[in-house]
Amino acid sequence: MLLQELSWPKVAAVASNVPVVVPIAAIEQHGRHLPVFTDSMLLGEVVRLAAGALGDRALWAPLLWLGNSHHHMDFAGTLSAAPRTYIDLLGDLIDNLICHDFRRVVLLNGHGGNMVPASQAVFEARMRYRHRADLLLLAATYWQLGSSPRQADPSLVQEKMGHACEWETSMMLQLAPHSVGEISQIEAISPRMPFEPASQGWITKDRSEPGHIGDPRQATAAKGQALFRVFSDDVVTFLERVIAWEGSSPKG
Repeated sequence: MLLQELSWPKVAAVASNVPVVVPIAAIEQHGRHLPVFTDSMLLGEVVRLAAGALGDRALWAPLLWLGNSHHHMDFAGTLSAAPRTYIDLLGDLIDNLICHDFRRVVLLNGHGGNMVPASQAVFEARMRYRHRADLLLLAATYWQLGSSPRQADPSLVQEKMGHACEWETSMMLQLAPHSVGEISQIEAISPRMPFEPASQGWITKDRSEPGHIGDPRQATAAKGQALFRVFSDDVVTFLERVIAWEGSSPKG
């Protein structure tokens, strides 16, 4: 079910234990070869595939294209909400849905910069509703839901998501090949951070002059098809756990 296609009485008639999924993404630079809407396009396709599989068992809010992308602000075209602003925005959306009597809310993320704000938003919301044992508030990033894409397609070189990398470029070659620029001469940029496993404050220019992180030269549309299949299946499996939740405990 798509929230934006329902009248208010039809929204009110949706059972309160149906999960509401809020897809959150971004508009930001993706190197010299991918459009600034990449994260939103990729998450939109993952959502489309997962929603088709789940049918009326989940309610999907419209995709939120504004994300926390301040680390990309040195590149033209990036539009960003500051971290605290973004946490409050997501918190307000959670409050809205709880006000309408929904009890299972999932922020489904498609952008690395949203991970910390989304986690903080659901944490703060749980504190606001600490008397409510019937609420399940979750933040999940679609490429971190458990599967190893390299098991599905051993030709994949990367082990994890980068930025405008083999994975994202492959998915864009599958979804919108006309929007992908020349990749054959792009230099690979290592995703490693020098102080791992510590969390380091950084801006994109600290790591990459052209804006990408990873090796887009390894991308193919076939790899993109495999990635979409793995990621959408992971979202479906995750949401089936949310649907099966007994309704009185935060445990999965």
